[in-house]
Amino acid sequence: MERYDADMAKKVIIDVDPGIDDAIALAIALFDPGLDVLAVTATGGNVSPEQATANLQALVTYLDPPRTPRIGIATENANMPERALSMHGPDGLGGLNLPAVPLHGTHAAEKVMWETIKAHPREVTLLNLGPPTNLSRLLRRDPRIVELLGDTILCGGTLHAHGGASPVADFNFYCDPFAARHVVCEPFRKSLVPLETTSQVAFGLEMLEQLPDAFTSAGKVFHRMLSHAFRAHRQLLGSEGIHLHDVVALVAVTNPELFHQETVAADIETAGELTSGMLVIDRRHARRWKPNLDVFTHCESAAVKDCILRGLRTAADATS
Repeated sequence: MERYDADMAKKVIIDVDPGIDDAIALAIALFDPGLDVLAVTATGGNVSPEQATANLQALVTYLDPPRTPRIGIATENANMPERALSMHGPDGLGGLNLPAVPLHGTHAAEKVMWETIKAHPREVTLLNLGPPTNLSRLLRRDPRIVELLGDTILCGGTLHAHGGASPVADFNFYCDPFAARHVVCEPFRKSLVPLETTSQVAFGLEMLEQLPDAFTSAGKVFHRMLSHAFRAHRQLLGSEGIHLHDVVALVAVTNPELFHQETVAADIETAGELTSGMLVIDRRHARRWKPNLDVFTHCESAAVKDCILRGLRTAADATS
């Protein structure tokens, strides 16, 4: 395993709604020698806010990383629709059934974000893997905090209205379209990893044979959750393969050279009966909106897949 160097590692806050792919992304990040995970914050989405907080606390405690991040708890969000049948199982983690852990802190996610960014001005990358509820709350708490942020990367949206949660909207933006609109339209630099780009990286059943030893702490997590993911995709979608959208977004942080970007002018629909949460891009020849969003339009899929498999092995080696 590579030696961890705190001076060289990229400081990050990871906001998650775990969720199988969120949990895998988090496990990889916690043991990546190139990352210094200062804080992890929970939000409702794949599971309720209460379950998201419990999952996050249980995962961090069970994996026991060498650098323990601060944890921010999820709070209720009246904008969020009722959750439909989940691909992630009743606990959000594919029935992993980790031991419940009492909360070590009770600070709201946006407060933890704010304090962490203030402590490390212009050094922190914020990776948003769930609905952007907490980021929107952070911006409302202190709009000038963006002056102290490093990079902000969002996993969500769909460039061509090929949705997942609805015909035209991805899950994260569909869950909280008002927060998504606030974040996208706020005048600060941010990047988006949309559904089309994360879907370029697909895993078949052979992935289960490539996973690290199941007798390590991280290996057990990966085997249990990914086995459930393959079963759920086959039973609910009729698909033999899976996508790990949030894990691809993590690679956009660690290996941005594997992605291609363009800048667009975008907004989010919040009022449409059929289109709430839809990412709308001004594609007119004479564009009237101002550019406000960098988008990862495609990636080197084979190289991204290799990064993910290496990350799984590194996490397993560190928890053996």
